[in-house]
Amino acid sequence: MSETNGNLILDAQNVTKQFGGLTAVSDVTFQVPEKSIVSIIGPNGAGKTTFFNMLTGFYTPTLGRIVFEDRNVTGGRPDVIMKLGMARTFQNIRLFATMTAVENCMVGQNSRMKAGLFGAIFRPPGVRKEETRVEEKAREELSYVGVSKRHHDWTAINLSYGEQRRVEIARALASDPKMLLLDEPTAGMNPQESEQLTQFMHKLRDERGVTIVLIEHDMKVVMGVSEHITVLDHGEKIAEGKPADVRSNPRVIEAYLGKAASEEGES
Repeated sequence: MSETNGNLILDAQNVTKQFGGLTAVSDVTFQVPEKSIVSIIGPNGAGKTTFFNMLTGFYTPTLGRIVFEDRNVTGGRPDVIMKLGMARTFQNIRLFATMTAVENCMVGQNSRMKAGLFGAIFRPPGVRKEETRVEEKAREELSYVGVSKRHHDWTAINLSYGEQRRVEIARALASDPKMLLLDEPTAGMNPQESEQLTQFMHKLRDERGVTIVLIEHDMKVVMGVSEHITVLDHGEKIAEGKPADVRSNPRVIEAYLGKAASEEGES
């Protein structure tokens, strides 16, 4: 971003990821101010999820540097990065299908729990107390994201698609993140569910001060929630700025609709 307000929570400089001879992400610089809501958009195959995977430690960049809250996390382990305060959801929902919504959400607190192997086996009073606290927090997070209380003890596979998405977000929030990365959060949702999630993202930022970065294909959601948008195409950053500027950018129009459409818009 050329102009930012406040301190940066994330500063990724000249990040590149190569798989053999294929460059999936090429020299991308991406900065996120604290307590902002920003989006990364682009056509299929643009490198968006690969970029997310580097930010969260699932991939190590071939080149470049990633700094989160003034700490160099380039190539750090996903669990370490999550413990620092960066949580994420996935494009394809990754819940434990035969575990309940509460149990799935409890997993999100694992990095914050103190009980080790001894405690897990022998379960002294302190461990049982912690387990009770963890379950209570899981239920609080599920209610906060809008999962009906009567569904808290349903197995994940029996929840609606929209509620599964909400459980995944609750699981991420259970780790008390400072920044939440959402990969296609409205995929598979109907328009009403998408609108509710848009409102929830504003609520989450305003009430808890969580910074939100999302990958999203639904342009209505992107334009309605984002303060800043970065556009990738074939692994390269082709545009960034406020929603109104990005929407009218000829390179963005060309990337989504083809060169003919872009030229027609200019004529």
